[in-house]
Amino acid sequence: MLTQEFKAKIYDIEGNEKGEIDLPSIFLTPVRYDLIKRAVIAIQSHRFQPKGRNPMAGKRTTAESLGVGYGLSRVPRVKGENYPKARTAAFAPSTVGGRLAFPPTPNKKIKKKINKKEKLLALKSAIAATAIKELVAKRGHKFDSSKTFPLIVSDEIQSINRTFNIAQILKKLGVWSDIERVASTIKIRAGKGKKRGRKKKIRSGPLIVIVNDNGVKKAARNIPGLTVIELRNLNPEHLAPGTHPGRLTIWVESAIKALSEGALNG
Repeated sequence: MLTQEFKAKIYDIEGNEKGEIDLPSIFLTPVRYDLIKRAVIAIQSHRFQPKGRNPMAGKRTTAESLGVGYGLSRVPRVKGENYPKARTAAFAPSTVGGRLAFPPTPNKKIKKKINKKEKLLALKSAIAATAIKELVAKRGHKFDSSKTFPLIVSDEIQSINRTFNIAQILKKLGVWSDIERVASTIKIRAGKGKKRGRKKKIRSGPLIVIVNDNGVKKAARNIPGLTVIELRNLNPEHLAPGTHPGRLTIWVESAIKALSEGALNG
């Protein structure tokens, strides 16, 4: 939980305490689980792909109803005789190979909407959740409990351009155990998704919020579960994957200063 002075420790890339910084009031925002969930679902819905059916699906047949008075049901039957399909029911929704009564339409509104002020409040709420150590632990993340939250590191990390160096920094900050947790739970996806560019199912690990990318994103991209995002591109889904707030987040010092200066208010 936040201290009464609303200060947090700053760590250097060696994992040592460098100093303190005043936290912006955004970290005092109450955690609104309902708003965070709505915001994340709205973001996810914009990646949905519209789907529909061929208008002629199930209708490519000669089937026609004989009407009443023949001792048969009134379902449409295929015309002809002396071949297997003759006189079998077709076309109707209740028949084999028939049309769908209410097929999916590509015009369906599948994108969820959320008010701008609600989305902003959800983002602030998700940011505040990253400062609550109990919430981060409850989400399943592994880290050094001696570190203070929010976890803030000096701006030097933005210029790291080697994966080995990023790994060493994460070890010194006490969050490498979370990378190991993610790596140990990687699974091969079931189904056709394996052939569609998403072969593995990888859980969400630590998040690093930066201001300027001087090579750190490329250096970190091959570490499982690790995400690096600029503050200007930050959204509730980064901070609360799966609608669950409290992601293990590493903030750079300049990102905290930008929040204090009202970076999220435009």
